Amino acid sequence: MKQDKSRLASAVSAFAFAGVLWTAGAEAAVYDLSVDDVMIKTADFSKNGIGYNGSSPGPILRFTEGEDVTINVKNNLDTSKSIHWHGLILPTDMDGVPGISFDGIAPGETFSYQFPVVQSGTYWYHSHSGFQEPDGAYGAIVITPKKREPFKYDRDYVVQFTDKHSDSGAQIMRNLKMMDDYYNRSQRTLGDFFSDVSEKGFSAAIDDRMSWGEMRMTPTDIEDVQGFTTLINGQDLEQNWTGLFKPGERVRLRFINSSAMAYFDVRIPGLEMTVVSADGNNVQPVKVDEFRISVAETYDVIVRPKEDRAYSIIAESMGRTSYGMGTLAPKEGMSEGENAEAPQMREAPLLTMADMGMDHANMNKSGMDGMDHSEMSGADMPKTDMPMNNMKDMDHSNMSKTDMKGMDHSNMPGMDMGSKSDPFYAAGSGLAPVAANGGKFLSYSDLKAQKPLYDDREATREIELRLTGNMNRYSWSINGVKYEDADPIRLQYGERVRFKFVNETMMTHPMHLHGMWSILDNGNGKWNPVKHTISIAPGTTVYSETEVDASGQWAFHCHLSYHAAAGMFRKVIVEGGPDVATAPVINAPKLNANEG
Repeated sequence: MKQDKSRLASAVSAFAFAGVLWTAGAEAAVYDLSVDDVMIKTADFSKNGIGYNGSSPGPILRFTEGEDVTINVKNNLDTSKSIHWHGLILPTDMDGVPGISFDGIAPGETFSYQFPVVQSGTYWYHSHSGFQEPDGAYGAIVITPKKREPFKYDRDYVVQFTDKHSDSGAQIMRNLKMMDDYYNRSQRTLGDFFSDVSEKGFSAAIDDRMSWGEMRMTPTDIEDVQGFTTLINGQDLEQNWTGLFKPGERVRLRFINSSAMAYFDVRIPGLEMTVVSADGNNVQPVKVDEFRISVAETYDVIVRPKEDRAYSIIAESMGRTSYGMGTLAPKEGMSEGENAEAPQMREAPLLTMADMGMDHANMNKSGMDGMDHSEMSGADMPKTDMPMNNMKDMDHSNMSKTDMKGMDHSNMPGMDMGSKSDPFYAAGSGLAPVAANGGKFLSYSDLKAQKPLYDDREATREIELRLTGNMNRYSWSINGVKYEDADPIRLQYGERVRFKFVNETMMTHPMHLHGMWSILDNGNGKWNPVKHTISIAPGTTVYSETEVDASGQWAFHCHLSYHAAAGMFRKVIVEGGPDVATAPVINAPKLNANEG
């Protein structure tokens, strides 16, 4: 895969992007990747898929900060292909998004990606064409820093999750468009109703069922796609991925969630984890017992197993419909106990009205009679384009919604379950996480940059992005407009933009901006963490800021594969800045004429 280092032909041109000047001609690492049809085998099913160099996931690409890399990608498929380098800061021509960055890689052709490595940390790569990523086209990237890390470790492993389904990505999308709850295997039953009656009383249970029925939704709508097998580094429970250690060693685990749709709650019973990096950027160490990793995020943790025994890495999906498990062990073939049973998944969470951005405590049903949301337009209901019967006359501007702007996180009230409420979930949310052992669960509020990447300055303007959707039609959008009908977001090189994400759906959305960093406003000021993907929980408003330091065209989208494909996607055009168009790029195709 990786060729011997060689020098590029002498070049005199330079690229300027992300505040970094790259001069061609430096020593470079050269990699060869092929895009292939592969067979993906699990204990539950075998299926045809797509991989790199004959496997899924593809090989781990290991770069060094400061070097130039050339990655020759040969497309052995009979359809167009692409690779996006998720989280990497690089020239727009090398970002790998067909229709925005380039035309794609035609069947039988080889495309050479060439860019400087200007960062370090844990990232990943995947196809940005059709549904090739959920079909298996993904892999990990590990970048060694030029300087010594601010933390010590003896061993280093990638732990990459995916939610592998027996259906192809294209088939899943067709099924969701035909019936939005096609894959919902957790529908509420009559037995659940009687349990609610016992817990809440008959009247409250009836009111709750009627409220959900009027909205044509259910509180189990947490995962659009269920019935998947969780894989760790391409291996299922029976294959049991194992990382070795010697007692007393510090082990670095690079967690990557490469799933199409599934979030995971991750824990290692018996071991405390120290989070040292988020989305490739070092953070001030945080000791936790469990963390939630959204689709497309990465977290690096360090653990120090001191006993001569095996430890299980457990990843439960957020909706508790699947789990994966790997092992840390002193030797191969060990598990946490020779006769140990697989852990029972915790009780599945249920969405609440808080996750819909609604405060029903002061509402009465009579105030909702006779209202019909099924035919409302975005103009009729400016705060959501979801069809919700009997809610037309409600004032959404006064609904309880978690808003992070200016929030003091130092004294958050406690939740019913004994833990402090997480400000990145709506108050009363059914999704607010709790550690399995009652200990510390990581919150975005805990993340503080190890070293600020940018000067702390005021944003020049604010852009509101309402995350909207129509579950019945399985249509997802931003500000009520799908990608194909939307104008690009235009930014000016050198400005600092504040994005306001308002989640008006009951789904959680991991929002990813290509080509530039997102500085998450979590109340830590100049120490706010720098990320490439930000998860927006239902019923919440979250802010991030971006230093606009990369000219060109970029993608901005929800990283749930089927939400992006259904329209929750935007093109971003950065105007002004260094003129990179005249710099030579190896084999870079021109943008489509209709994408200019």
